[in-house]
Amino acid sequence: MTTIRRIALTCTLSGVFGLAGLPLATAQTVVAVNAPPASRPAVDTRWDASFAAFAEEDKLHAPKPGGVLFVGSSSIRMWSDLETDFKSLPVVVKRGFGGSRMLDCATHLQKLVTPYKPKVVLVYAGDNDLAEGLTPQDVLKSFSNFVEGVRDTLPDTRIVYISIKPSPSRMQLLPQIRETNTMIQSYTQSVANADYIDIFTPMMNASGKPRGELFREDDLHLNASGYALWRNIISAHLDSPATATAQQAAR
Repeated sequence: MTTIRRIALTCTLSGVFGLAGLPLATAQTVVAVNAPPASRPAVDTRWDASFAAFAEEDKLHAPKPGGVLFVGSSSIRMWSDLETDFKSLPVVVKRGFGGSRMLDCATHLQKLVTPYKPKVVLVYAGDNDLAEGLTPQDVLKSFSNFVEGVRDTLPDTRIVYISIKPSPSRMQLLPQIRETNTMIQSYTQSVANADYIDIFTPMMNASGKPRGELFREDDLHLNASGYALWRNIISAHLDSPATATAQQAAR
């Protein structure tokens, strides 16, 4: 046996017998402390800055409960006129964080939804989930988790899913987008106090392609015309009898 192997064996045996002399709980602690970092779960800090900004804004201007809350990805975050577009509603709160997924909305709903105690929450998410390789089934599961999470703390809140939009830059995802929208629409019909808004169909042209005039130069995010279309569609939905009932209760 070489000297190097003899030293390695001696160190290994020393470690084993050294632990053997310790109480079981102490030995387990030693092993845990020396476990490789890769075995410890990573903490997702991607949205810390966004949630810190929301918290700071709430300190300065705390929204009243019982309003209408918009949450989701960049399509919500970049809607600069959202509050004024829906100024006829009791209270409008915008909490969009760019790049987020439906998965993130479900994971962080205790920060994103619960504090505001809304009567109606509209969520736009799922676009980025599919772009990252998640399946329509994954998005549906995240949305159902979102619904169940809201129900646990805010059982009377109405939940509205805004369908995934058809972006020219994500043409290859259109089959998955259609499937996701169909599955979530069916799901909202199967649970109480939930709705689905179809913005996908009005954003397609007669040739079955996304209407490019509704998007910015990146062919992903909406321009003023795109948001005007969304405002009209969503306003019509919020003026529907079912949603109007929830709004009246909030006044």
